[in-house]
Amino acid sequence: MKSVLIVDDSIAVSRQLEKIIDDGKEFKVIAQGRNGAEAIKLCQQHKPDIVCLDMNMPVMDGLTALRSLMQLMPDLPVVMVTSLGGVGDKYTEAIRLGARDVISKPFEKESVLDMLRRL
Repeated sequence: MKSVLIVDDSIAVSRQLEKIIDDGKEFKVIAQGRNGAEAIKLCQQHKPDIVCLDMNMPVMDGLTALRSLMQLMPDLPVVMVTSLGGVGDKYTEAIRLGARDVISKPFEKESVLDMLRRL
């Protein structure tokens, strides 16, 4: 079973994603953070197999956190989470910085699980 860290400033979004991930029996959410600074700290503490990282958060945004995570743990599979309006340039930037994929809110259970399986 692969461990997953969810980092999103929206509790509702985190819960929704956690329900999808934990329902699958293939993945287990091991921790949750609310901003990019927490993402870095939680990755160092928990060493997750996969990170779901929101692009837009207070304190430190997802792209800034992704940059740091890729320096600390270059092989860590990170998936960026964004609302439909937040794609475009940020999507390209996230992939360039090392994100493996980008998922959009609202989530579709099967597409989220399929994407996680491919990592």
